[in-house]
Amino acid sequence: MSDSNYHLAQLNIARMLAPLDDPIMADFVNNLDRINQLGKNSAGFVWLLQDESGNATALRPFDDDMLIINLSVWHSIESLHQYAYYSDHAEMYRRRRDWFEKLEMPAVVMWWIPVGHIPTLAESKERYDLLHQHGATPQAFTFKQRFSPADLSELVNR
Repeated sequence: MSDSNYHLAQLNIARMLAPLDDPIMADFVNNLDRINQLGKNSAGFVWLLQDESGNATALRPFDDDMLIINLSVWHSIESLHQYAYYSDHAEMYRRRRDWFEKLEMPAVVMWWIPVGHIPTLAESKERYDLLHQHGATPQAFTFKQRFSPADLSELVNR
């Protein structure tokens, strides 16, 4: 199993301090298009879930109207990491407490998908639930506990 046969899917969630149209959320909302475009222009970007508004803020796969999501696909963990922590996105990440609650659970889940596969909301929710039920595994992991496509292959071939 070659890493070149796989892309990285990631779902991140955030519980808003207020609805999107509240003044507290204005700076986040005003930067959303810019940050999403930055991601799309980043090395290693493959795909971003978007609704009719051009982002995914109206989608609520969890039973919590204050929980928003971002679902994207990248060539590698490294390319996602570079975008998240070393681009202009990093400033937004540092300011996350201005707009979002601190969650008790991990805010990000990642998993490997075959090149060309587009993850669904249902699939991403399953991966998120898997992470919470079993901790990091080759099927659902985090930046802190990473797995490679080879780890996934070993699990499948057992």
